Amino acid sequence: MLKLSLPLRLQLSLVIVVGTALLKHYAWSCLAVYGAIAFLWAGLLRAPIRQMGGLLGTELIFLSLMALPLGWERASFLLVRSLVCLLTMNSFLLTLPPHSFGIALKSLPVPAPLKENLLLAGQYMEILLDEVARMQRAAQLRGLNGTAGWLRYASASMIGALYLRSLDRAERVYAAMITRGYNGQLPIDSPFRPKERIAILVASAIAASLTITSYRI
Repeated sequence: MLKLSLPLRLQLSLVIVVGTALLKHYAWSCLAVYGAIAFLWAGLLRAPIRQMGGLLGTELIFLSLMALPLGWERASFLLVRSLVCLLTMNSFLLTLPPHSFGIALKSLPVPAPLKENLLLAGQYMEILLDEVARMQRAAQLRGLNGTAGWLRYASASMIGALYLRSLDRAERVYAAMITRGYNGQLPIDSPFRPKERIAILVASAIAASLTITSYRI
């Protein structure tokens, strides 16, 4: 995995995502450049291919249900742009060490209450993914191997059970945090080193030039 600090990895991922999201519609050439950057980013971080494929497939299914009513031409651009954004952020999230979301989040220039909400949301997502992994292992023990078997196992009742289990566990984790003195303040400071600041500025300049160019084509 590329040896970059967690805050720097988060900032660079956000630069790519924001630049891609602000592209002008149908600017396919600029989107192709962002796509190449996203694939390069995933390769540098060594994101797990199998997990990435399953996660992207699930996310794109839900996105297609919302985008296709807009028309095929518009939906195709929106889906590819979303794919680039998801590939970038999933590469960051899938290579994030356990319980380190707060370390990366500390560097974001956003108000403290928003950081707190993002931190709690990130912790809930970690819990949710862990519960999904447990349910998948349980399905395998019951002989439900492969994607088709898992989809049969993940019925509406199981999705409800997953939500209740993850919510109950999240409440217990939050209660433990309060017991240990959590008061909404993230405990870890992560100032950027000069080289990291330069890397962010260079990446932001490249992203800004690409996005601005898309409006001049």
